[in-house]
Amino acid sequence: MVDLSTHIGSLVLQNPVMPASGTFGFGWEASKLYDINRLGAVVTKGTTRRARAGNQLPRVTDCPAGMLNAVGLENPGAEHVLSTELPFLGTLYGGPIIANVCGFSVDEYAYVAERLSQSPHVAALEINISCPNVEGGGMSFGTDAHIAAEITRAVRKATQKPIFLKLSPNVTDITEIARACEAEGADALTLINTLLGMRFDLQKRRPILANTTGGLSGPAIFPIALRMVYQVYQAVKIPIVGVGGISSARDVIEMMIAGASAVQIGSAALVNPAAVTDILDALPAELEAIRAGSLWELIGASQPPGNRFINHPAKTAVLAGTPVISRFVVRKEI
Repeated sequence: MVDLSTHIGSLVLQNPVMPASGTFGFGWEASKLYDINRLGAVVTKGTTRRARAGNQLPRVTDCPAGMLNAVGLENPGAEHVLSTELPFLGTLYGGPIIANVCGFSVDEYAYVAERLSQSPHVAALEINISCPNVEGGGMSFGTDAHIAAEITRAVRKATQKPIFLKLSPNVTDITEIARACEAEGADALTLINTLLGMRFDLQKRRPILANTTGGLSGPAIFPIALRMVYQVYQAVKIPIVGVGGISSARDVIEMMIAGASAVQIGSAALVNPAAVTDILDALPAELEAIRAGSLWELIGASQPPGNRFINHPAKTAVLAGTPVISRFVVRKEI
Protein backbone atom coordinates (compact mmCIF):
# COMPACT_ATOMS: atom_id res chain seq x y z
CA MET A 1 0.00 0.00 0.00
CA VAL A 2 1.33 3.41 -1.02
CA ASP A 3 0.08 6.60 0.63
CA LEU A 4 -0.82 9.12 -2.11
CA SER A 5 -2.31 11.72 0.24
CA THR A 6 -0.91 15.21 0.61
CA HIS A 7 -1.75 18.62 2.03
CA ILE A 8 -1.78 22.17 0.69
CA GLY A 9 -2.07 24.28 3.77
CA SER A 10 -5.25 23.17 5.52
CA LEU A 11 -6.57 21.36 2.43
CA VAL A 12 -6.31 17.59 2.66
CA LEU A 13 -6.03 15.86 -0.74
CA GLN A 14 -6.45 12.14 -1.34
CA ASN A 15 -3.72 12.42 -3.99
CA PRO A 16 -1.64 15.26 -5.46
CA VAL A 17 -3.15 15.35 -8.97
CA MET A 18 -5.51 18.08 -10.17
CA PRO A 19 -6.26 19.65 -13.57
CA ALA A 20 -4.70 22.98 -14.44
CA SER A 21 -7.14 25.85 -14.81
CA GLY A 22 -8.27 26.42 -18.37
CA THR A 23 -7.76 22.80 -19.43
CA PHE A 24 -10.73 21.32 -17.57
CA GLY A 25 -13.58 23.77 -18.10
CA PHE A 26 -15.76 23.80 -14.99
CA GLY A 27 -15.63 20.05 -14.47
CA TRP A 28 -18.71 18.67 -16.19
CA GLU A 29 -16.82 18.13 -19.47
CA ALA A 30 -14.31 15.73 -17.91
CA SER A 31 -16.99 14.00 -15.84
CA LYS A 32 -18.30 12.50 -19.09
CA LEU A 33 -14.92 10.85 -19.70
CA TYR A 34 -13.90 9.55 -16.28
CA ASP A 35 -14.75 9.68 -12.58
CA ILE A 36 -13.50 13.12 -11.52
CA ASN A 37 -13.79 12.05 -7.87
CA ARG A 38 -10.51 10.26 -8.38
CA LEU A 39 -8.79 13.67 -8.53
CA GLY A 40 -7.06 15.16 -5.52
CA ALA A 41 -8.71 18.52 -6.24
CA VAL A 42 -10.41 20.36 -9.09
CA VAL A 43 -9.34 23.79 -10.36
CA THR A 44 -12.00 25.68 -12.30
CA LYS A 45 -11.63 27.77 -15.41
CA GLY A 46 -10.35 31.30 -14.82
CA THR A 47 -13.16 33.71 -13.93
CA THR A 48 -13.36 37.48 -14.35
CA ARG A 49 -15.98 39.91 -13.04
CA ARG A 50 -17.83 40.10 -16.35
CA ALA A 51 -18.23 37.53 -19.12
CA ARG A 52 -15.47 37.48 -21.74
CA ALA A 53 -15.54 36.11 -25.27
CA GLY A 54 -11.78 35.65 -25.31
CA ASN A 55 -9.35 36.35 -28.14
CA GLN A 56 -10.00 36.02 -31.84
CA LEU A 57 -9.27 32.79 -33.72
CA PRO A 58 -6.89 31.08 -34.22
CA ARG A 59 -6.12 30.71 -30.55
CA VAL A 60 -4.07 27.49 -30.47
CA THR A 61 -1.18 26.05 -32.45
CA ASP A 62 1.30 23.26 -31.91
CA CYS A 63 5.07 23.49 -31.63
CA PRO A 64 7.92 21.10 -30.85
CA ALA A 65 7.35 19.43 -27.45
CA GLY A 66 4.32 21.51 -26.64
CA MET A 67 1.66 23.95 -27.76
CA LEU A 68 0.84 27.66 -27.78
CA ASN A 69 -2.51 29.01 -26.66
CA ALA A 70 -4.00 32.50 -26.58
CA VAL A 71 -7.56 31.79 -25.45
CA GLY A 72 -7.77 35.06 -23.57
CA LEU A 73 -9.73 34.13 -20.44
CA GLU A 74 -13.01 33.23 -22.12
CA ASN A 75 -15.53 32.72 -19.30
CA PRO A 76 -19.18 33.45 -18.40
CA GLY A 77 -18.41 35.91 -15.59
CA ALA A 78 -18.37 35.70 -11.80
CA GLU A 79 -22.11 35.80 -11.17
CA HIS A 80 -22.85 32.94 -13.57
CA VAL A 81 -20.01 30.88 -12.14
CA LEU A 82 -21.29 31.51 -8.62
CA SER A 83 -24.93 30.76 -9.39
CA THR A 84 -24.56 27.94 -11.91
CA GLU A 85 -21.14 26.42 -12.51
CA LEU A 86 -19.98 25.95 -8.92
CA PRO A 87 -23.26 24.43 -7.65
CA PHE A 88 -23.30 22.03 -10.61
CA LEU A 89 -19.69 21.02 -10.06
CA GLY A 90 -20.51 20.51 -6.40
CA THR A 91 -23.07 17.86 -7.35
CA LEU A 92 -20.44 15.97 -9.37
CA TYR A 93 -17.34 16.26 -7.21
CA GLY A 94 -16.90 15.76 -3.48
CA GLY A 95 -13.28 16.85 -3.06
CA PRO A 96 -11.71 20.32 -2.72
CA ILE A 97 -12.77 22.78 -5.43
CA ILE A 98 -10.28 25.56 -6.13
CA ALA A 99 -11.79 28.51 -7.99
CA ASN A 100 -9.41 30.34 -10.33
CA VAL A 101 -9.73 34.14 -10.10
CA CYS A 102 -8.59 36.56 -12.83
CA GLY A 103 -8.79 40.31 -13.19
CA PHE A 104 -7.74 43.51 -14.90
CA SER A 105 -7.35 45.63 -11.77
CA VAL A 106 -6.68 45.15 -8.07
CA ASP A 107 -10.31 45.92 -7.32
CA GLU A 108 -11.53 43.31 -9.81
CA TYR A 109 -9.39 40.59 -8.26
CA ALA A 110 -10.76 41.46 -4.82
CA TYR A 111 -14.35 41.58 -6.10
CA VAL A 112 -14.22 38.22 -7.87
CA ALA A 113 -12.46 36.60 -4.92
CA GLU A 114 -15.10 37.91 -2.53
CA ARG A 115 -17.99 36.76 -4.73
CA LEU A 116 -16.66 33.26 -5.42
CA SER A 117 -15.85 32.86 -1.72
CA GLN A 118 -19.60 32.98 -1.09
CA SER A 119 -19.95 29.54 -2.64
CA PRO A 120 -20.00 26.73 -0.06
CA HIS A 121 -18.45 24.52 -2.72
CA VAL A 122 -15.22 26.53 -2.94
CA ALA A 123 -12.42 25.31 -0.67
CA ALA A 124 -9.75 27.74 -1.89
CA LEU A 125 -9.05 30.40 -4.49
CA GLU A 126 -6.25 30.36 -7.06
CA ILE A 127 -5.37 33.96 -7.95
CA ASN A 128 -4.06 34.07 -11.50
CA ILE A 129 -1.66 37.01 -11.80
CA SER A 130 0.22 35.37 -14.67
CA CYS A 131 -1.95 34.97 -17.79
CA PRO A 132 0.17 36.07 -20.81
CA ASN A 133 -2.74 36.26 -23.25
CA VAL A 134 -4.61 39.42 -22.23
CA GLU A 135 -3.84 43.13 -22.25
CA GLY A 136 -4.20 45.45 -19.29
CA GLY A 137 -3.79 42.77 -16.65
CA GLY A 138 -2.82 39.14 -16.29
CA MET A 139 0.91 38.65 -16.64
CA SER A 140 1.67 42.35 -16.18
CA PHE A 141 0.54 42.02 -12.54
CA GLY A 142 2.66 38.95 -11.92
CA THR A 143 5.92 40.41 -13.17
CA ASP A 144 6.09 43.24 -10.63
CA ALA A 145 6.65 42.27 -7.00
CA HIS A 146 4.96 45.42 -5.68
CA ILE A 147 1.79 44.88 -7.73
CA ALA A 148 1.75 41.15 -6.92
CA ALA A 149 1.93 42.08 -3.25
CA GLU A 150 -0.85 44.65 -3.64
CA ILE A 151 -3.18 42.13 -5.27
CA THR A 152 -2.39 39.51 -2.64
CA ARG A 153 -3.10 42.01 0.12
CA ALA A 154 -6.42 43.07 -1.42
CA VAL A 155 -7.57 39.49 -1.99
CA ARG A 156 -6.50 38.50 1.52
CA LYS A 157 -8.79 41.20 2.91
CA ALA A 158 -11.66 40.08 0.65
CA THR A 159 -11.78 36.43 1.71
CA GLN A 160 -11.12 34.13 4.64
CA LYS A 161 -10.57 31.16 2.36
CA PRO A 162 -7.07 29.96 1.45
CA ILE A 163 -5.53 31.79 -1.49
CA PHE A 164 -2.96 30.37 -3.90
CA LEU A 165 -1.11 32.91 -6.05
CA LYS A 166 -0.37 31.60 -9.54
CA LEU A 167 2.97 32.99 -10.68
CA SER A 168 4.45 33.86 -14.06
CA PRO A 169 7.76 32.39 -15.25
CA ASN A 170 8.26 35.44 -17.49
CA VAL A 171 10.35 37.22 -14.87
CA THR A 172 14.00 37.65 -13.99
CA ASP A 173 13.64 36.39 -10.41
CA ILE A 174 10.52 34.43 -9.52
CA THR A 175 11.59 34.14 -5.88
CA GLU A 176 11.16 37.90 -5.44
CA ILE A 177 7.52 37.63 -6.55
CA ALA A 178 6.99 34.54 -4.39
CA ARG A 179 8.29 36.22 -1.25
CA ALA A 180 6.16 39.30 -1.90
CA CYS A 181 3.01 37.18 -2.13
CA GLU A 182 3.90 35.18 0.97
CA ALA A 183 4.51 38.37 2.96
CA GLU A 184 0.99 39.65 2.14
CA GLY A 185 -0.85 36.50 3.20
CA ALA A 186 -0.73 33.95 0.38
CA ASP A 187 -1.39 30.46 1.75
CA ALA A 188 0.28 28.68 -1.17
CA LEU A 189 1.80 29.32 -4.58
CA THR A 190 1.06 27.75 -7.96
CA LEU A 191 3.92 27.76 -10.46
CA ILE A 192 4.51 28.02 -13.26
CA ASN A 193 2.08 29.47 -15.77
CA THR A 194 2.96 29.42 -19.47
CA LEU A 195 5.99 31.04 -21.09
CA LEU A 196 5.42 33.67 -23.73
CA GLY A 197 6.09 32.42 -27.29
CA MET A 198 5.02 32.64 -30.93
CA ARG A 199 5.04 30.87 -34.31
CA PHE A 200 4.76 32.09 -37.91
CA ASP A 201 2.77 31.05 -40.95
CA LEU A 202 5.44 30.69 -43.65
CA GLN A 203 3.11 31.46 -46.54
CA LYS A 204 1.55 34.55 -44.99
CA ARG A 205 4.72 35.70 -43.22
CA ARG A 206 2.51 36.47 -40.26
CA PRO A 207 2.10 35.08 -36.73
CA ILE A 208 -0.15 32.01 -36.63
CA LEU A 209 -2.04 33.18 -33.55
CA ALA A 210 -4.46 36.06 -33.98
CA ASN A 211 -3.14 37.40 -30.67
CA THR A 212 0.41 37.33 -32.16
CA THR A 213 1.87 35.65 -29.07
CA GLY A 214 0.61 32.89 -26.82
CA GLY A 215 1.49 30.83 -23.78
CA LEU A 216 3.90 27.94 -24.34
CA SER A 217 3.02 24.80 -22.40
CA GLY A 218 3.81 21.10 -22.59
CA PRO A 219 6.94 18.98 -22.03
CA ALA A 220 9.20 21.75 -23.37
CA ILE A 221 8.70 23.81 -20.20
CA PHE A 222 8.96 20.98 -17.65
CA PRO A 223 12.67 21.54 -16.83
CA ILE A 224 11.99 25.27 -16.36
CA ALA A 225 9.05 24.55 -14.06
CA LEU A 226 11.19 22.15 -12.01
CA ARG A 227 13.95 24.73 -11.65
CA MET A 228 11.54 27.43 -10.49
CA VAL A 229 9.75 25.16 -8.01
CA TYR A 230 13.15 24.17 -6.60
CA GLN A 231 14.18 27.83 -6.23
CA VAL A 232 10.90 29.03 -4.74
CA TYR A 233 10.83 26.14 -2.24
CA GLN A 234 14.07 27.54 -0.82
CA ALA A 235 12.69 31.08 -0.69
CA VAL A 236 9.31 30.64 1.05
CA LYS A 237 7.70 28.62 3.83
CA ILE A 238 4.29 28.08 2.21
CA PRO A 239 3.32 25.08 0.06
CA ILE A 240 3.81 24.98 -3.70
CA VAL A 241 1.57 23.47 -6.39
CA GLY A 242 3.83 22.52 -9.30
CA VAL A 243 2.60 22.82 -12.88
CA GLY A 244 4.24 22.97 -16.28
CA GLY A 245 4.75 20.12 -18.73
CA ILE A 246 3.87 17.25 -16.39
CA SER A 247 2.82 14.28 -18.49
CA SER A 248 3.67 11.13 -16.49
CA ALA A 249 3.74 9.68 -12.98
CA ARG A 250 7.52 10.03 -12.99
CA ASP A 251 7.12 13.74 -13.73
CA VAL A 252 4.82 14.05 -10.71
CA ILE A 253 7.42 12.44 -8.46
CA GLU A 254 10.18 14.62 -9.88
CA MET A 255 8.13 17.76 -9.30
CA MET A 256 7.50 16.80 -5.69
CA ILE A 257 11.18 16.03 -5.10
CA ALA A 258 11.84 19.58 -6.33
CA GLY A 259 9.48 20.90 -3.64
CA ALA A 260 5.86 20.72 -4.80
CA SER A 261 3.19 19.45 -2.41
CA ALA A 262 0.76 18.79 -5.27
CA VAL A 263 0.68 19.11 -9.06
CA GLN A 264 -1.54 20.25 -11.90
CA ILE A 265 -1.87 18.57 -15.29
CA GLY A 266 -2.58 20.82 -18.27
CA SER A 267 -1.45 20.22 -21.84
CA ALA A 268 -1.08 16.48 -21.34
CA ALA A 269 -4.84 16.25 -20.74
CA LEU A 270 -5.55 18.21 -23.90
CA VAL A 271 -3.55 15.68 -25.91
CA ASN A 272 -4.94 12.69 -24.00
CA PRO A 273 -8.12 13.35 -21.96
CA ALA A 274 -7.32 10.28 -19.84
CA ALA A 275 -3.86 11.58 -18.91
CA VAL A 276 -4.80 12.40 -15.32
CA THR A 277 -6.24 8.95 -14.64
CA ASP A 278 -3.34 7.27 -16.45
CA ILE A 279 -0.96 9.14 -14.17
CA LEU A 280 -2.92 8.17 -11.06
CA ASP A 281 -2.95 4.53 -12.17
CA ALA A 282 0.82 4.52 -12.67
CA LEU A 283 1.80 6.49 -9.57
CA PRO A 284 1.78 3.67 -6.95
CA ALA A 285 4.04 1.43 -9.01
CA GLU A 286 6.46 4.27 -9.70
CA LEU A 287 6.66 5.03 -5.99
CA GLU A 288 7.28 1.38 -5.17
CA ALA A 289 10.02 1.27 -7.79
CA ILE A 290 11.97 3.94 -5.91
CA ARG A 291 11.08 2.41 -2.51
CA ALA A 292 8.93 5.31 -1.39
CA GLY A 293 6.00 4.44 0.85
CA SER A 294 4.33 7.80 0.44
CA LEU A 295 4.46 10.98 -1.57
CA TRP A 296 4.84 13.32 1.37
CA GLU A 297 8.25 11.89 2.24
CA LEU A 298 9.49 13.04 -1.18
CA ILE A 299 8.42 16.69 -0.92
CA GLY A 300 11.57 18.79 -1.16
CA ALA A 301 13.79 15.72 -0.90
CA SER A 302 16.27 17.28 -3.33
CA GLN A 303 16.88 20.29 -1.11
CA PRO A 304 20.10 20.79 0.87
CA PRO A 305 19.55 20.29 4.62
CA GLY A 306 19.83 24.03 5.33
CA ASN A 307 17.12 24.84 2.78
CA ARG A 308 14.61 22.07 3.42
CA PHE A 309 11.28 22.93 4.96
CA ILE A 310 8.64 20.45 5.97
CA ASN A 311 5.11 21.14 4.79
CA HIS A 312 3.31 17.98 5.76
CA PRO A 313 2.29 17.33 9.40
CA ALA A 314 2.99 13.59 9.30
CA LYS A 315 6.46 14.17 7.87
CA THR A 316 7.18 16.82 10.51
CA ALA A 317 6.11 14.44 13.25
CA VAL A 318 8.21 11.56 11.96
CA LEU A 319 11.34 13.72 11.82
CA ALA A 320 10.64 15.29 15.19
CA GLY A 321 9.76 11.98 16.81
CA THR A 322 6.38 13.25 17.97
CA PRO A 323 2.81 12.13 17.22
CA VAL A 324 0.66 13.89 14.66
CA ILE A 325 -1.91 16.00 16.51
CA SER A 326 -3.13 18.41 13.84
CA ARG A 327 -4.53 18.13 10.34
CA PHE A 328 -3.05 21.53 9.51
CA VAL A 329 0.30 21.99 7.89
CA VAL A 330 3.30 22.73 10.03
CA ARG A 331 6.44 24.16 8.46
CA LYS A 332 9.72 23.46 10.22
CA GLU A 333 13.28 23.95 9.08
CA ILE A 334 15.66 21.04 9.53
